Amino acid sequence: MQRVLVAALAAVDALVAAAAGLVAVLAPFTIVWIAVFGDTNAWGALWPATTRVWQLGHLVPVRIDATDHAATLGIPDAGSAFWLSVAPLLFAAFTLFFAARSGRRAVQSGAPLIAVPTGIVVFALVATGVQLTSDNPVAITAAWQAILLPSAVYAVGAVAGAIMAGWNDGDGGVIDRIQDVVDSWGPAWRDVPTLIARGTSVVIVGLVCASAVLFTILVALGGGEVVTLFERTHADVVGATTLTLAQLAYLPTMLGWGVSWIAGPGFALGTDTAISPSGTSLGVVPGIPVFGILPEGGSGWFLLVALVPVALGALAGWIARRSYAEDWSYDGEGHEHYGPRVAIAVGIAVFSGAVAALIAAVSAGSMGPGRLADVGADAGPVALAVGLEALLGAAILLLTPMRRPLAWADVAEDDSNEVAAGT
Repeated sequence: MQRVLVAALAAVDALVAAAAGLVAVLAPFTIVWIAVFGDTNAWGALWPATTRVWQLGHLVPVRIDATDHAATLGIPDAGSAFWLSVAPLLFAAFTLFFAARSGRRAVQSGAPLIAVPTGIVVFALVATGVQLTSDNPVAITAAWQAILLPSAVYAVGAVAGAIMAGWNDGDGGVIDRIQDVVDSWGPAWRDVPTLIARGTSVVIVGLVCASAVLFTILVALGGGEVVTLFERTHADVVGATTLTLAQLAYLPTMLGWGVSWIAGPGFALGTDTAISPSGTSLGVVPGIPVFGILPEGGSGWFLLVALVPVALGALAGWIARRSYAEDWSYDGEGHEHYGPRVAIAVGIAVFSGAVAALIAAVSAGSMGPGRLADVGADAGPVALAVGLEALLGAAILLLTPMRRPLAWADVAEDDSNEVAAGT
């Protein structure tokens, strides 16, 4: 009976995660629709639009095809059909963290192998139902992507949460057996996986926080231009509110662009454009108010931001060094163990680069027709830059010689030598 209850709770978690995301889109859409059109019976239009935004927020590319309505709307034929794949990552982030919470609860319940798959299956069923009930001839999605990608986001969060909880508290199953194998490596190696994970978290969280600080500074400096762009839209209260909510949904996406900028490679806001610390090359930028904060040029001082990932790598190395600087840092003959510390530094670099590449990949895509089909950062250069910068910082702190702690025998020997010298 307990297993049935655990599975039911996991299913409820998945349902709540999906429903909360859908309601977060549907509620403002409904208010806007009533305020603009005054029609309370518009489910046939509201639900397909809601589902497409929710799916886009879970990394599902959407094909916009307004060819049949181009003449009525005054849209050129060249701009009536395009892909929209730059995701408003606020929805994916919510699902990811909610799923991680569910994964932790699954481990605490004692039946993660039942709860985690149940939650993933239920979320996949919800994604299937959303796709099957949202036929939209203007905004088109591939059915397999609309089902697989949202389910993958939930699965990553749930599995990650379960692994973290199992590694810290034990799960009585697979993770405990893995820990037993790691413990058998000996005292010099058994904490290496934990320290790599901890160091990677320091680098990635630090980069995201640095991106948030950068974004705040740019908003403070470019607030006037943002207000000007808002005024140029000539939007009323409802339109301005809708535009503001849309930009908030894209805030995590823009933070991903900031991570790429801080790392060095930068990002693009259209084909043949570049925004990086070494310089900015922009053509015509869409009149979205938040784009008013973009720097108009480069400066040699901007290149100093590359020190941020190095400093974060050094911080990660320092934290790992403090945890590792114990008696088991040395072998029986008093020689330092460099192999594990090299593995920690390289592991932090590799995993930091991989996560940074993932952030760059999910925050890139197409925002419209023509040159706007290329927006965001290139995952490869971002991974290489973050990996090398983190490796430099971590290696400096981890590979410098450690001061060996004195043993009682050493203290006694020193005292005896001093006594002998005095006599």
